[in-house]
Amino acid sequence: MLTSFVDRISDRFRWGYLAAFLLLLLSYILTFYSSQQVSNQQKSVNHITEVMDTLDVLVTELKSAESSLLGFLLIKDQKFIEEYNKSQPLVQSTYLKLKQLTADNQLQQKRLDTLKMLIDRKMSVMSIGLNLFANDQEVAPITLQQVGNESRQIMDSVRVMAVKIKNEETRLATARSKRVTTLSNFIKVINVASIAIAIVLAFYAIATYNQGNRAKVAADKQAEDFRKELEGRVNELDKLNTELLELRSIEKFAVTGRIARTIAHEVRNPLTNINLATEHLKSEVTPAADIDILFDMISRNSNRINELINDLLNSTKASQLNFVKVDINDIVDQSIGFAQDRIDLKIIKVIKNYGTNLCQVLVDIEKINIAFLNIIVNAIEAMDDNKGILTITTEDKNNRCVVTFTDNGKGMDKENLSKLFEPYFTTKDKGNGLGLTNTQNIILSHQANIYADSKEGVGSSFVVSFNYA
Repeated sequence: MLTSFVDRISDRFRWGYLAAFLLLLLSYILTFYSSQQVSNQQKSVNHITEVMDTLDVLVTELKSAESSLLGFLLIKDQKFIEEYNKSQPLVQSTYLKLKQLTADNQLQQKRLDTLKMLIDRKMSVMSIGLNLFANDQEVAPITLQQVGNESRQIMDSVRVMAVKIKNEETRLATARSKRVTTLSNFIKVINVASIAIAIVLAFYAIATYNQGNRAKVAADKQAEDFRKELEGRVNELDKLNTELLELRSIEKFAVTGRIARTIAHEVRNPLTNINLATEHLKSEVTPAADIDILFDMISRNSNRINELINDLLNSTKASQLNFVKVDINDIVDQSIGFAQDRIDLKIIKVIKNYGTNLCQVLVDIEKINIAFLNIIVNAIEAMDDNKGILTITTEDKNNRCVVTFTDNGKGMDKENLSKLFEPYFTTKDKGNGLGLTNTQNIILSHQANIYADSKEGVGSSFVVSFNYA
């Protein structure tokens, strides 16, 4: 019964909304069409105005050429000839612009052709007058008068033709304006009718909504309860997964420490015997250049093995820490500052997404800077010059202070990722493979956790989480 009622309500909603949508859509389409026509009319008006202004400029330039010529004839100043010469190309360029503006109107094109003939004749007559005056200083007045009369007649014809062109443009503007006005009035009628019908449909929709509102509220409440339950399960699984990664990291580090101590013990004893035997043998053998080289080689490599053992033990041995309360954002800024030269050298972009109002953490500032610096340097070296982006985020997550370093470098496959914190594992040509092992040791010594995620060809992320102080 309830399902049937809800279905009927839904059908009414659908049909009501569909009708309102179609009417409003029709109204919007017509309004858009009308707006386009008004816009086109405005463009047409602007075009007509430009045509008239250009035509006025053409006539003005022609008159300017005539005035410059007359000025020269009257006072014989050479600067008027310069202005006359400048006016001629301006007249030609203005005419070409006018020709382009009226390219879609055959009638105007014909009139402009006639206007061009008049302009050319005008220029020719002025040129004749200039030549007569320049070649014979005692020109008969009747000759100049004939040239002047013809020049005035041509100028009058130019003005008449300009008026005809302007009248045609004005007629076109009036016709277009009438069409737009008619269309606008029609659109107004459609809009008023659409609004009236939309109001009726709105009242109908409100009445229908009130009937089905209770059923909708109940369904929304049920969906919200389900969403909250699902969100809680997801958060719980995410937290458990994070804890599992942290436990695996701690266990792996502990095993690595035990192996390191075992190796150090097993290697140092025979290494000590080798050094003692070498010293004894050196005292028994007669000194010679080639023998000394061999003794030096043994000694140098023994010392190198001892240094490697010390580095391995230091990277897995619990550090002596001097804890202080600090803001994690300040520590990250310090670490970035230590790597600034490398960042500038490779032109790496650093993006800081720092959380605000984070509680303080209890850390050894010097040690944490070393750990963060190792992560930042690895990220810089994994990215290409002038393309690298290092994003550092600090946030509160599951009541812990979390710092995430993300780069867009080469990334790693799953096999290399699984070996990332192991001693002597490195993908660098000159790396010793203890940097991240030492970083993990520092982080774990702070009762914090670190894990990494990477995708080959995309980049890597290192996530460090601290307990709040």
